[in-house]
Amino acid sequence: MQSFPWKAIVITSIATGLAVAGVAQGKKPKPLTDRERLIGSWRLLKIDSPIVDGQPQLPLPIGLLIFTTDGRQAVQLMYPKEASTLNNKFVHDGYEASFGTFEMTEATHILRYHPIASATRDALVGTDELLRPAFPDARHLVMRPADPDEHWSVTWERY
Repeated sequence: MQSFPWKAIVITSIATGLAVAGVAQGKKPKPLTDRERLIGSWRLLKIDSPIVDGQPQLPLPIGLLIFTTDGRQAVQLMYPKEASTLNNKFVHDGYEASFGTFEMTEATHILRYHPIASATRDALVGTDELLRPAFPDARHLVMRPADPDEHWSVTWERY
């Protein structure tokens, strides 16, 4: 016959009571750092970029952005077929994919992304991309360039 686990029940009850007492006393949890808020996976909601030479904005791709606790970042965006010839520093034939490491400087709110592989190869690999993340609420991330002369933003939603 097994004995009833009184010790486990007492310990669990005490722990629960202490947790409830902390909430009841109005103790607020410590606010998350920017780095902690980045961690997780995000889906693309929208891209805002300036109109260049009167050209309309490109159709919205589908996209995924991931930040891990050990400082890794990966991003993939696939544009619709009508933008399959799009090429720039980030995108090759309508597809953006890169992964690497990141560091977040809390004092300046600057994210430094170090791509180690990219669909555009040497156009992005070996660069340091400086970004300024903003968190309008707990579910959204708006990424902008740190360079004030660049005028684009990408809005993500937490999965």
